[in-house]
This record gives sequence, C-alpha cells and structure tokens, in this order.
Amino acid sequence: MSRPRIVIVGAGFAGYRTARTLSRLTRHQADIVLLNPTDYFLYLPLLPQVAAGILEPRRVSVSLSGTLPRVRLVLGEADGIDLDGRTVHYTDPEGGEGTLRYDRLVLAAGSVNKLLPIPGVAEHAHGFRGLPEALYLRDHVTRQVELAAAADDRAECAARCTFVVVGAGYTGTEVAAHGQMYTDAQVRRHPMRTGMRPRWMLLDVAERVLPEMDERLSRTAERVLRQRGVDVRMGTSVKEATHDGVLLTDGTTVDTRTLVWCVGVRPDPLVESLGLPMERGRLLVDPHLQVPGRPELFACGDVAAVPDLTKPGQYTPMTAQHAWRHGKVCAENVAASLGIGGQRRAYRHRDMGFVVDLGGAKAAANPLGVPMAGPAAGAVTRGYHLAAMPGNRVRVAADWLLDAVLPRQAVQLGLVRSWSVPLESASPEVARVPGRPDAGPAGSAGSAGGPGRTEPAEGRQGGEPAKARPGEEPAKSQPDGESARSQPGGEPAKGQPGGEPAKGQPGGEPAKGQPGGEPAKAQPGGEPARKHPGRPGADGASGERHRTSESARPRPAHAPGTSRKAAEPSAAPKPSTGARRSEAPGGTRSSGRTRSPGAPAPTRSAGPPADPGPEPPPNQPPPGPDIAPGPVKRTDGPAVEGDS
Repeated sequence: MSRPRIVIVGAGFAGYRTARTLSRLTRHQADIVLLNPTDYFLYLPLLPQVAAGILEPRRVSVSLSGTLPRVRLVLGEADGIDLDGRTVHYTDPEGGEGTLRYDRLVLAAGSVNKLLPIPGVAEHAHGFRGLPEALYLRDHVTRQVELAAAADDRAECAARCTFVVVGAGYTGTEVAAHGQMYTDAQVRRHPMRTGMRPRWMLLDVAERVLPEMDERLSRTAERVLRQRGVDVRMGTSVKEATHDGVLLTDGTTVDTRTLVWCVGVRPDPLVESLGLPMERGRLLVDPHLQVPGRPELFACGDVAAVPDLTKPGQYTPMTAQHAWRHGKVCAENVAASLGIGGQRRAYRHRDMGFVVDLGGAKAAANPLGVPMAGPAAGAVTRGYHLAAMPGNRVRVAADWLLDAVLPRQAVQLGLVRSWSVPLESASPEVARVPGRPDAGPAGSAGSAGGPGRTEPAEGRQGGEPAKARPGEEPAKSQPDGESARSQPGGEPAKGQPGGEPAKGQPGGEPAKGQPGGEPAKAQPGGEPARKHPGRPGADGASGERHRTSESARPRPAHAPGTSRKAAEPSAAPKPSTGARRSEAPGGTRSSGRTRSPGAPAPTRSAGPPADPGPEPPPNQPPPGPDIAPGPVKRTDGPAVEGDS
C-alpha cells in the first residue's frame, strides 16, 4: 500500500512551519511535498535591515532543503487546482508545467502587495514583500543619493534625496526608520549641497503611527522617527503619482524619484479560483483550519480566514505570528486526519506582544503586554528575532556586531532592475527576467518602472537618467550618451527608414565578425560581448520598458472558478519595434500559465507569430560578469554579431 501524499503550497511562515512539523510527526509514514517558487524561507521581519545594508540577503533566507528533512521540495508556482481530481498544476522557474497528486492539500500561499485605485501608483511605486524588492530599494536609494550629490541643480538634488513611504504599519515604519539612518550615513561620505540632507516622508491615512499597536508604543515610534528627521504626516496619503513626484491628498506636491508602497497586503489570488466560500479574499476555514465540505483541504496563514475563538465573530489578523502558529496546528490536524498523529485540535492563541525595530538601539515593543522603549526594547526586539528565526542565527548576530563597529558598504550591485520588481506582482519573492513565460503585465518592462520613471543607465553607476517619454528627450542609454535610437523622439535606428545603414547591410559598415569587419565580441579574437541596451537579456536604462516580448504582454484576470491560465496573450511584435506596452489593471496572478484540467490547449490570436529571439550559436560561451545574459544577434552571414 502506497503512502499518502501531503502537498503544501507555499513556504512562508505558515507553510514552512507546517512542513517542519509534519516532517517530525509523520516519520516516513507519508510523502511530504513542498511547492514553492524559491528554495528558501524568507524571514520577512528583518527585510528592512537588508534594504538598509545591515544584513546580507542570505542571512534572512533559510534553505528549505537544508532545514526540512524528509520533505521533497518542488520549485514552482501553483496556478491551478483541481479539487475533484485532487491535483495541483504548477509552472517551474523555467516555464515547464507539472502536476502534483495529493491526498491532503495545505494551502499556505501567503499574500501579495495590496493596490489601491490611485492614478500612477502601479507604474511608479515599488512594494516591499520580497528579497528582490529589498535589493532594488537598496540600490535605488544609494544611486539617488550619489546622483543628488553630483547634481548641479538644487531642485534636482532635493527631488532625488526625497523618499516617500506610504503606510505607517510595521513594514513602512521600519523602512522609514532604517532608511533615514542609511542615507544620513551615506551623505557623511558624499556631502550634498549646503543646507541639504536626505528627507524621508512617512504617510498614512490613519491617525497615528502603528495603529495596530498600543498607543504608548505608537507615540514612542513617532517620537523616534521625528527626532531622526523623518517627516511623519498622518491623515495624509497619495492622491496621484507621476514621473516627477507625488500629489498628496492635502494638495501638497512633493518632488521625488522614490515611492515605496507599504500600505498592506492581500491574500494570494490563487484561492479565488477555487470557487469556495471566501471572507474578504481569504478562504473560509473552521477552527481546525479545515475547509468545510472538503476533508482533504486545509488552509492556513494569510490565505485563510481562521475564526478567532478569543473574539467571537472575528478572524485572526494577517500577521507573521498567527501564520507561524497556524502552521503547527495545521500540521497536527493533517497528521490526525491520516491516522498517523494524535487528536486534532482547534486553533487558539494568546497575544505575546509585538516588536518594531527602529534601527540602531531604538525599538518599540510590548512583550507580554509590557510596553518598552529605548535600548531595552532594542535588546528585546533583536533577541526575539534571533529566537524566532529557524536558522542563520549566528550569521545574523555576527552581521549585527559588525554593523555596530564598521561603516556600512553603500554600493550599487545592480542585480535587480526597476522593471524586475513591479508593484503589480503575484510573486513578489521572484524577480522578473526578460523572456520569462510567466511575466504578465505585472512583470512587464513597461509597467514595472512606470512610463518615464527616472533611472540612470542601468549597469552604469551615476549614469544620466533615461528619459523615454514621448515628446521628451530620447532615452540616453548608449555608451556615448547619444539618444537611444528607435525610441520615441529619438534618432532613427540603424537599418530603419531614414536612419544610418545597419552594419552588415548594403551600404553600411561591415558587421563585426564579417569579412572586412572587426571580430565579433564573444567570438575568437574578439572581446566578450558587453551588455547593450535594447538587446534581449541586456540591462539598458529606462528604455528597457519599451521593449516588447510575448512574455510581458497584458493578460486578462481570471474569473472565480477557473484556473489562472485561462488565456494566452496574442502574438507580440518583435523587440525592434520599440513600441510601448499597455498595462492591465489589477495584480492578480492571472498570467495564464496553465489551463483548466481537461480544457483544450489555448490557441494564439491571428497575426504574425511572436519572435522568441535568435538562438545563440553553438560555440557561444556561457554568460559571465561582462557578457550579456541573452542570446547575441545573428547577421545574414555565418558569423555572429556580439555588439553593434
């Protein structure tokens, strides 16, 4: 007789705790499969310290395979569940599709950024839910301070060193507190114009900072923020976001290049496709974390509306504390339902208090209901995090010690681009990459950074901001500073009507690698091909968002009761057109990566077939630090052109 299979979707606080507890309880009596887009568990409470340069990214990411014995990890993202057939359909990181059969299913998919219908926010703001977003914010803030220090115009300097954070909850408050300290330390080494310093703003429609916490802790946090120079504005939010700044609800216009969205989260849209009873986007479960009428289906964490037995008529809030405790109870009840554990039990909790790290030795905490502030609260906060982390405790403590005695390294790594971390993303833990099949409108280059978002030439520190808006100066993303050819308002591209003949074409200069031309880069005799804007896989400036690919076209949102891969996009024009992509509203994971069980394969719309890009030559070396990660461009001849 085969062993029962338990499939867990998601490895956040709830999913990770469920897998770890089941691994201990079942002891080879059941097959445990964990489906997650990444191979690590992310300890979210310390993410602001990653953005501030205190902790390295791997300190807050705990290996799943290394800490979960007897659990099989499957890398992928669930995008369709057949409840009657008891199967989960998923897409792996390389676009392949798979199916997992289950006897028990635990939904712990977590949450994504919550969007509000505010003009310009989806295009110009960035969230703070995953490592890619934290790494991008760290690079972006560092770059803006460096550009502000070098700016001759006083207004430009002020705009670049103004940072707006929307949402004064736990995440937003910690981001603003750590961000102010990080930029203050940076300008001590890169002085700006006389009388100017970085300015952080914290906005919220609530009446006070940290409205979820005790009022005394709220006052403590606000006092620390104001002492550091953070501009705290309660009862105020963003009315409209533009390329040059934000318009606030009180009528004030703030010039800025940075908008961090920490308003809140919403449940992962995966559960919306199940057609089961919901409560404000969360799947309704009983106190045993079991879906009524579905004995094989359990849910916990942010996607589950768990009744709060201590407050009749209410549900437990979407916090990491509750998700962590959900996971343990859920695992025990799953094991009991299979007859390999004890008795099932209902979820009850006792509030242990909250901690908020404000940077340095400052914090606000109320452990066991005792309000604390100052260095004592800071010690309790860091002690709590070390105790709660399932791994990397020594490394985290070592980083804290080094940060106390050594200056932080304020450098741009350039690993994450603006379009890679769109606000409208159903997977904030995964950075979008060019040509990825699951990159929908949220992951498109056009919607990520927003049209006209000012960014320096990616890959060049201190580069001039790229301006790719129609009617403005063309994007400057070429090495010599010329306007990007084939961009709106720019010089015609080589090989296009009215432009200079392309290399290797009749009347043009011989292409590199062709007879009479220079050796092609990355070919024998030539230097490695460097990143070049406008080429698939290359990192250009904001002109990136003008490239068009099939993987980044808008896709319709799915309807309840259907799988997320309900439709395929129509064929896209070739990347050389330079056309701007349209954006689809909403941030649901409806990119259409799989189809409903039993449904015929989707067909593409009529029109020219999508161009997946040229295939690299057989002798192409693997991408290195100075080699473009995408395929190089072919010419008409047998040789390959590595750089135009």
